[in-house]
Amino acid sequence: MNAYEDACASAAGGAYLRSEGLYSSQITEWRRLRDAGVLEGKQAGQAIGRPSPEQAEIARLKQELEAARKRLSTTETALEIMGKAHALLEDLSESAAEKPRKKP
Repeated sequence: MNAYEDACASAAGGAYLRSEGLYSSQITEWRRLRDAGVLEGKQAGQAIGRPSPEQAEIARLKQELEAARKRLSTTETALEIMGKAHALLEDLSESAAEKPRKKP
């Protein structure tokens, strides 16, 4: 499957699928099974079954966890920026209050 992913990186994924006689739906199914953990420990060509309900749940929870981690990272970055902006505004406010204004 690395060959397909390498081909996709160079925008030749469709050509790879055609040359191997594969359909994109087969790749989608393979990824679903891989993410569910069904393919772990299997040799190439070895028969595989459908993921168990537990394996499907684990795959779903892994996807949810990854999405939550991305949201957390974005939120932490936004909070860090807001904190720096707040500190900058406080500094500007203090320096403006300390400087006497000149009368023309």
